[in-house]
Amino acid sequence: MTDRTTSPAPAPSPAAGPATLLVLADGRFPAGGHAHSGGAEAAVKAGRIRDAAGLEEFCRGRLHTAGLVAAALAAAAALGLDPAELDAAADARTPVPALRTASRKLGRQLLRAARAVWPAPGLDALAAAFPRGAHQPVVLGLTARAAGLGPRDAAYAALYESVGGPATATVRLLGLDPFEATAVLARLAPALDDLAGRATAAAHRARDEGAGVLPAASAPLLDIAAHQHAQWPVRLFAS
Repeated sequence: MTDRTTSPAPAPSPAAGPATLLVLADGRFPAGGHAHSGGAEAAVKAGRIRDAAGLEEFCRGRLHTAGLVAAALAAAAALGLDPAELDAAADARTPVPALRTASRKLGRQLLRAARAVWPAPGLDALAAAFPRGAHQPVVLGLTARAAGLGPRDAAYAALYESVGGPATATVRLLGLDPFEATAVLARLAPALDDLAGRATAAAHRARDEGAGVLPAASAPLLDIAAHQHAQWPVRLFAS
């Protein structure tokens, strides 16, 4: 089959270690994620998250839908697939305009931080190709590549972000005990490990068959809530 690996980036940096992944996945990395709740604000208002148990159920569902999709896109970008093809795939998997806007805003902010921390021609090319911002998972994957990380690392970063953001937001929204929120993330670790493997395998398949084979798991309730959340006149988080 035709090899669809057409990333403008040169050969990735020498392989980085776990410490680099920690920097990228750190919630203090200035990528703008602190302003987004990943749907948790809408879920709290709707009564779907009231305590740690509700947070865990919400995050588990998010992991298997939006998290898996983002992880596969990030892994494919880190593997070197064409960013334009991946961005189009991300657009097709994000039906709600509010979520597309949020993803591109986050991508733009992440790219600014990434170019300062891990300068690379591939990141410069992405900024030139998408002046209004590429989708965040695509930027995350190319950032991982520029940092010398592999596709599985990119998948882990995307998956952790997909639940870490809602957990942090719920602490602020409900006054939830931070210990309980962190315990939720710890209990989700086995699922995160499994999904990172699935996302990476999908990325390798997409290298040969194209981005269309990447996961397209849907979360209609998240989509509907995001659309409604964007209409609120007052809200604590951007999404």
